[in-house]
Amino acid sequence: MNGIVIKSTGKHYSVKLSDSQIVKCKLKGKFRISGFNSTNPIVVGDEVEVMLQSDSWNIVSIKERKNCIIRKSVNLSKKKHIIAANIDQAILMITLKSPITTTGFIDRFLVAANAYDVNVILLFNKTDLLTNSLIMNQKSIIKIYEKIGYKCLALSTINDDLSIIKNLMNGKKNVISGHSGVGKSTLINKLQPGLNINTKNISDTHKKGQHTTTFSQLYELDFGGSIIDTPGIKGFGLVELDLHQICNYFPDFLSYKKSCKFYNCIHRDEPSCAVKLALKNGEISYSRYSNYLKMLEDNFSNANNRN
Repeated sequence: MNGIVIKSTGKHYSVKLSDSQIVKCKLKGKFRISGFNSTNPIVVGDEVEVMLQSDSWNIVSIKERKNCIIRKSVNLSKKKHIIAANIDQAILMITLKSPITTTGFIDRFLVAANAYDVNVILLFNKTDLLTNSLIMNQKSIIKIYEKIGYKCLALSTINDDLSIIKNLMNGKKNVISGHSGVGKSTLINKLQPGLNINTKNISDTHKKGQHTTTFSQLYELDFGGSIIDTPGIKGFGLVELDLHQICNYFPDFLSYKKSCKFYNCIHRDEPSCAVKLALKNGEISYSRYSNYLKMLEDNFSNANNRN
């Protein structure tokens, strides 16, 4: 029978079958080790085939994914960790206070999403906590990303009406991501009352979020569509990308790179680089370019470590 994975807790999965029945499944042994260079070969959103074998349900095959979001595994650097699969859009929750989301984190997430053809909405949360200076900083960050085509929202999920978010999510399979403590579970509880997903306050000691969601799960939404809740992410390492590919996932670079003197320009040390000229003229933001250089550096270091 065919179904979709709606919950993943490591070795066990909940699969919603085509007849809406939900069954508990395990991954068939041979399938589990057959060439998957990832910490989690099956993820929420995957379309799978399951069979009842010896009174237990097993996942025996996985259908080709239309897309996914992948990051480097924190503990196993040679492996990748797949956040979710077969999604219509990702909602990246961002906070400038309690905890702080950096533009470096944002840009890495956007590159990973762009590489696998996933549309992203940037949701700036906890506006009720912002000082005047942080409000101005948030506006300047939003201006950067709106200029290059990303939909940005700024609100307090606790205090504000969420109609605009519901309209954007309606009829789509959404994945919600971000650091621990940015308000993912709070948002889902407000979008779908009655789920009562556990939430925690920010750590007073480290001023960072505390993990409340420890596994991924898909929730159906009464107003239409669904949302995949994922564990909070501390860092977002990029899975191996060629040095010459990374700039292709910066939409603000693309119109300029065609005018570079060298066809294989990576916009770092080369002369007559149109991207660096656009940066000098204020047409590309310094934060985006700086984050791009850091990705090049990390990618180069990782390549050397593998050799």
